[in-house]
Amino acid sequence: MQGDLFAKKRRDSLVFFALLIAITCVSIVITKYDVEKGFTSIPKAISWAFSNFYPNEKSLEKLPDILLKLKETVLISVAAASVASLFALLFAIFGSETTGINGFMRKITRGIATLFRNIDVSAWAMILLFSFGQSALTGYFALFFGSFGFLTRAFTEAIDEISSSSVEALQATGASYFAIIFQSVIPTCLPQIISWVLFMIETNIRSATLVGILTGTGIGFAFNLYYKNLNYHTASLVVIVVVVAIMIIENLSNYIRRVIL
Repeated sequence: MQGDLFAKKRRDSLVFFALLIAITCVSIVITKYDVEKGFTSIPKAISWAFSNFYPNEKSLEKLPDILLKLKETVLISVAAASVASLFALLFAIFGSETTGINGFMRKITRGIATLFRNIDVSAWAMILLFSFGQSALTGYFALFFGSFGFLTRAFTEAIDEISSSSVEALQATGASYFAIIFQSVIPTCLPQIISWVLFMIETNIRSATLVGILTGTGIGFAFNLYYKNLNYHTASLVVIVVVVAIMIIENLSNYIRRVIL
C-alpha cells in the first residue's frame, strides 16, 4: 500500500516536471528567445558590472543625498505598513470565521482583501499616477493598498488559528462582542500580528525601490536618475545602500520577533 502511494507520488512528480519542461519549450518558441545567446551573455554582463558598476570616490560625494532619499523611502514604507495594519485588523476581525458577524460580512471583507492583495504594488503605483501624479503620496498609497490586502489575509488566518475555547468561555459569561475581541482575540494574536507587520515593513522597503522609479520619489527615483544619466558608479552606490538598509532592518525585525515570540 505504501509502495503504491510512493509510486503514485513519483509518477505525479514526473508528470509535473514534464509539463513544466513542455511549457518552457513552448514559451521559448513563442517569444523567440535565443537560449544560447542568453547564456553566453552572462559572462559579458558580469565583466561589464565589475568594470563599471561599482562606487568610486566621486560617487561617495552623493552619499548624503542618497541617505536622505533612503530615509524618505523607509519612513513611507513604515507608515504605509503601520496604517494599513490597523485597517487590515478591522477587516480581518469581520472576515474571520471565528469573529465574523455574519456570512455576508465575511464574504464582503474577504472579497475586498482579495482584490487589493491580487493587484501588485507596481500596478497600484501606475493606477494612482493618474490621480496623484509623481509624488510621495502616490508611493504611499501604492504601498498602503498592497500592505492592506496582504495583512488582511495574514491577520484573518492568525485569528482563525486561535483556539475557540477562550472565545466560547467569554461568550458563556455574557461578555460583549467587543470585550471578546479586545480581551481574548487580539491579545492571543498580538505576537503574530506584530511579526506580520514587521515582515510587511521589510517587503515595503524592497518594493518601494521599484515604486519610487514609477512615482519619481525616494531611493528608487535616485537610482533611476543616476542610471539614466549613465552615472553607473553612483547608481551602484544606491544599490549597495538599499541592500545594507534591508539587511539591517531584517536583522532588527528578527531580533524583535525573537523577543516577542
